[in-house]
Amino acid sequence: MTKKQKQGNGPLSGQALIDKVKQLEDLSREEKAKECGYYTINEDGSERISMMKFLNALIDAEGVELDSKNQNGNGRGGRNASYRISVQSNGNLLIGSTYTKQMELNPGDEFEISLGRKHIHLKQITDYE
Repeated sequence: MTKKQKQGNGPLSGQALIDKVKQLEDLSREEKAKECGYYTINEDGSERISMMKFLNALIDAEGVELDSKNQNGNGRGGRNASYRISVQSNGNLLIGSTYTKQMELNPGDEFEISLGRKHIHLKQITDYE
């Protein structure tokens, strides 16, 4: 069964969407989405309201930026750094690539380890000879 977009100029966006939603304050979210053009009509005549498209258009119209600005520009997402690590089952501590990239470390860089009561300090050894 294929769907077709409702007839008309398409769904509202931008300030027109914001204004229309404010006019329809007494309606439910689904009714607002339909009134703003965010629905399709199936071949059997039934309607399907596109809530995600409606809500995303409303967020965009309000100027809310949900996507993070990736600093390295490669467009890849991923987890955020938690700045916490756990001791692995073999007793090792693994410092992830997120931290080594932030510190601009390279393979082979060496550190001096100093142990405190409840902390570990890593001091990078620089060789200026």
